[in-house]
Amino acid sequence: MLSVDHESSVPPFEQLRQQIAERVLSGELRPGDRLPTVRRLADELSLAPNTVARTYRELESDGMLEGRGRAGTFVSDDHANNAAKAAARAYADTVRSLGLDVADAVALVQRAMGN
Repeated sequence: MLSVDHESSVPPFEQLRQQIAERVLSGELRPGDRLPTVRRLADELSLAPNTVARTYRELESDGMLEGRGRAGTFVSDDHANNAAKAAARAYADTVRSLGLDVADAVALVQRAMGN
């Protein structure tokens, strides 16, 4: 069951994004599982539909969810690979903005992975 603490300093869309992402990564939500419609989830959590839509869009950008038009929003069949690609893009953007070259960036990843 998803929930939002309306008194929290964490924005509702971020609370929802974290909960869905955790459920996908833990396997509680499996590839192909259909999520509630934006309107239904917004009603259940007393949120604006745009808040839920934003959450779904961000998780789609991260590769965890897949929008299939009128059929609904589903957990991506390839969410691990898609999430890794999104993380790699974010890492590349960060190291580029810090002025690191490719060799240094790759060396950091290899050390972080224990290689």
